[in-house]
Amino acid sequence: MTMDIKGLDYNTQRSALKMPEYGREIQKMVDYAITIADRDERQACAETIVTHMASKVPQLLENEDYQQTLWDHLYLMSGKQLDIEWPFDVSNAERIQSKPEPLPLPNRNGAMNLRHYGRLVESMFNKLKEMPEGEELDELIRITASQMKRDLMTWGHGSVEDERVINDLARFTDGKIQVDPASFKINVAMAHSNGDSKKSKRKK
Repeated sequence: MTMDIKGLDYNTQRSALKMPEYGREIQKMVDYAITIADRDERQACAETIVTHMASKVPQLLENEDYQQTLWDHLYLMSGKQLDIEWPFDVSNAERIQSKPEPLPLPNRNGAMNLRHYGRLVESMFNKLKEMPEGEELDELIRITASQMKRDLMTWGHGSVEDERVINDLARFTDGKIQVDPASFKINVAMAHSNGDSKKSKRKK
């Protein structure tokens, strides 16, 4: 029986993202900026894009040279076609890996760098990177996304936007798993299901 999972955007139907950690919407903004005829408007658009990029990868803000990195990434995402006044020298941008860094293995004392995702999600990331396209991959994407959202909520992140989970899916699968935020919705009820069932058992 064929399983039709609504909302999944197959990787084979989309062009590959140059910098998956920023998501498809940011790439669309970059592509649009290239087409702007007015130089001042194009410059303003580029600066706005960099601001949005910073919000996608807040861990970069911990580095002293994060502004340089963001502009380097913008240069790479534009395919060197964005004609603006670059506030930084981007001539060495190509040295930066265009793909997000793979999720590190647990360190020597067994702790993960991203503590809000546990070993279970880490194993799911690794499995997603190895699985071929098909129904099983689609189902595992859905399950992994739900577990990720549940983990974030458990760690006290409050209301978690689906886009954050989607961006992390891309980042920690080395860019393989990319879904469209506009069509891929994580089942919030499913994200809460485990916790709710445990509470109901306690009441009994």
